[in-house]
Amino acid sequence: MGYKNSSPFSLNYFSRYLVGVVLLWKQVDWLLLLLAFGLTVFGGLTIYSIELAEGLNRSYQHLSIGGIGLIIAIAIARYNYRYLLQWHWLVYLLTNISLIAVMIAGVSAKGAQRWITVGGFNVQPSEFAKVGVVVTLAALLHDKDTKNLGTIIRTLAITAIPWGLVFLQPDLGTSLVFGFIVLMMLYWSNTNPVWLLFLVSPLVSAILYNLSFPSWFIWTLVVTGIAWLSLPVKIVSALSAIAINCGAVELGNLFWSLLKDYQKDRLILFLEPEKDPLGGGYHLIQSRIAIGSGGMWGTGLYEGTQTQLNFIPEQHTDFIFSAVGEEWGFVGCLVLLAVFWLICWRLIWVATKATDNFGSLLAIGVLGIISFQVIVNLSMTIGLAPITGIPLPFMSYGRSSLLSSFIGIGLVESVANHREVKRTLFGRINSGIRSRDE
Repeated sequence: MGYKNSSPFSLNYFSRYLVGVVLLWKQVDWLLLLLAFGLTVFGGLTIYSIELAEGLNRSYQHLSIGGIGLIIAIAIARYNYRYLLQWHWLVYLLTNISLIAVMIAGVSAKGAQRWITVGGFNVQPSEFAKVGVVVTLAALLHDKDTKNLGTIIRTLAITAIPWGLVFLQPDLGTSLVFGFIVLMMLYWSNTNPVWLLFLVSPLVSAILYNLSFPSWFIWTLVVTGIAWLSLPVKIVSALSAIAINCGAVELGNLFWSLLKDYQKDRLILFLEPEKDPLGGGYHLIQSRIAIGSGGMWGTGLYEGTQTQLNFIPEQHTDFIFSAVGEEWGFVGCLVLLAVFWLICWRLIWVATKATDNFGSLLAIGVLGIISFQVIVNLSMTIGLAPITGIPLPFMSYGRSSLLSSFIGIGLVESVANHREVKRTLFGRINSGIRSRDE
């Protein structure tokens, strides 16, 4: 009876409101948010060290955008991610429109047309397209039987449009991210692994054919054998495997002809960068020198010679890991890898605890974006993979990349925050409060 006439300004009303707010955010994965923002701060510190010799202020922009991204992530976590099921086609449409707009009125730089000017800022739609594709595929796959070949073909067809638009910019790195997202989300939705092998085999065939014909021939035989043993209609499956691997060779040659000269250099010279030490191999050679000079404990913040003397072009973006290796050493690199591992672990944890397939697929899609970018970025920095221009999440300077990463984290936080157990508890308490008021 004491609750009946409580004023909005009363202590009782405020306490009930406070309880509601606490419950509203109770299941947010604060560790995930802390790790992501912590990497952003560390990235800003590293960028500041890099830019000392340049006299620029990118670190402040990085930290400012990171703060805005954190606020956006928390705001997204407040709203139920299930609403996106009603709007996923609109998200897909806007994604493709933005990519087309870049091709029509985009800003060109360094041989690529990837940016469009909005409000005085250069925005890179391909970064946000990664999140848009995750939302679209999660909505498409959450209630479909992915063991059905038709579902797989539909998934590939829907992804092919934004993928093609990004590839034509050209942005090879982001187009590779799209491919990995598709594989991760199809795998998580229980697609037959043999179908996934079929999706990967054209890329492997195109590479092996140009490196070693015997290796390509053996690979084709292996894929054909697996198709014969694992798929229905054995003869058709085996012949399809042969056709796919043979056709991949011609398709690979076609794609190769579409690449710019600098992209071809990046894909080839990582094997022997010394062939062009002042051209295409320069980035990788200097990056290796920087990481190697860091030793076990690093040279110390602001003390790296390669970093401070600006030997590595664009080090604040794709090659920021080389600055970490030089100034923080092997131990610092291990700590950075451990933080990324924890982020991926939290994303998998949220995916396994989600109460529906849509939420689980959203988390796995974001995991695919972050994990692939980390693996490829670190590999290309130390010479284990071609230089494809993929940023290191939360670390590399790039306003669009940083914002899109936090938007992805926000979607995962929404999945964590709107599990049924929390909504049931919150609903019971609200029901109890309302009944006492009445």
